[in-house]
Amino acid sequence: MALIGLVRVSTDKQNVDRQHDALDPICVKVFEEKVSGKLAVEERPGLSAALGYLRDGDMLCVQEVDRLGRDTLTGLMTLAELFERDIAVKVLDGVGAGEHKEMNLLLELALVLASERRRDIVKKTKNGLDAARARGRVGGRRPVMTEALVVQAVALRERGYSLKQIQPHLRITDGKNKGKNPSIGAISQALRHHDEAAGVPA
Repeated sequence: MALIGLVRVSTDKQNVDRQHDALDPICVKVFEEKVSGKLAVEERPGLSAALGYLRDGDMLCVQEVDRLGRDTLTGLMTLAELFERDIAVKVLDGVGAGEHKEMNLLLELALVLASERRRDIVKKTKNGLDAARARGRVGGRRPVMTEALVVQAVALRERGYSLKQIQPHLRITDGKNKGKNPSIGAISQALRHHDEAAGVPA
């Protein structure tokens, strides 16, 4: 059995050294990609190349399950898809750490918890935005930080990302700034409004 590694980050600005340090010593080959983890397996060049390189008995190896997706939830969903393709996966750290050939109770529980956590974040964000509107904070020019972007920002912050680290993951979807990252100030203000509405202590 050989371990075939996958290193993933979302943007060119993110550092891959930590993942390589974990995978290079134990994998016969390591594939790297700098794409969003929300893309389908077929749309991800590094993951597709790694899967194509696997031979019978080999195992795909990632440092953490969220390297398979944009977060723990989508990573676990991708993991389940890989199992359906009869692909074994080794996760080194964090949620789902270990060697797996199929979904087990622990992974299914983690998937449920991650899904519940996502719904909780969406609900809190919606409540925060509704409260901001009620206080007259929304109006005039369309806000850069849409509900979807706030959800992403909250999720990244809860994973320990700083505002500077969150910024490259967010893309404005419309208007004259479409495709650009929102400013640090816009992200900070949106998170502050979210926390106030959710009753999170400052």
